Amino acid sequence: MDTDLRLILFDVDGTLVDSQAAIVGAMTEAFRGQGLAVPSRSDILSIVGLSLPIACQRLAPTQGDNVIAALVEGYKKSYMTTRQIEGAAHSPLFEGAREMLEVLHKVPEYLLGVATGKSQRGLDTLIDAHDLSCFVTRQVADHHPSKPHPSMVQTALAETGVRAEHCVMIGDTSYDMDMGRAAGVTTIAVSWGYHPLEQLRADHVIHEFTELAPLLHSIWKD
Repeated sequence: MDTDLRLILFDVDGTLVDSQAAIVGAMTEAFRGQGLAVPSRSDILSIVGLSLPIACQRLAPTQGDNVIAALVEGYKKSYMTTRQIEGAAHSPLFEGAREMLEVLHKVPEYLLGVATGKSQRGLDTLIDAHDLSCFVTRQVADHHPSKPHPSMVQTALAETGVRAEHCVMIGDTSYDMDMGRAAGVTTIAVSWGYHPLEQLRADHVIHEFTELAPLLHSIWKD
């Protein structure tokens, strides 16, 4: 493929969509279902981005495999039930996200992709709910080690034929930034997500989506 192509990878939860209420609610139901003390909201948000089994292990480190498996299933059941009831409102797009994606999608040399801790079913459902057809590569937790392992980014690069120096990883958590660094790509943190900004150690930071296109132009102007 043309080496001038640029790959723009997005995390989903906390970056493109505001799913914190859905995530906290589902995790709360999962813990209550097992008769366990519910983790704090901040603790639950701290694991957003990790694959679900690892997230549950982090939140319940003293529990055995059977309980962790039950938490995972309880979370999935609660999340899916609520999503079926609420539709797109379950995980609304952040302000400016759709407009930003439309602007970038019109640039011929830009390829858009996703690297998320969501399952394939979860991502596909969200993309359908919001009618987002712009992503040419979709990397999900089903097929990779959990973030911050670089596998998602590496696979996206391989699928698109784009070199690491022509790729950015955009996210809201330290897992996104660590994954991007491990894969050798430029990292861009958003300031509205679920991890404190000072934890992210990103190459660049944006505070609203209107800043992204000019930043990308600056990064790749040479």
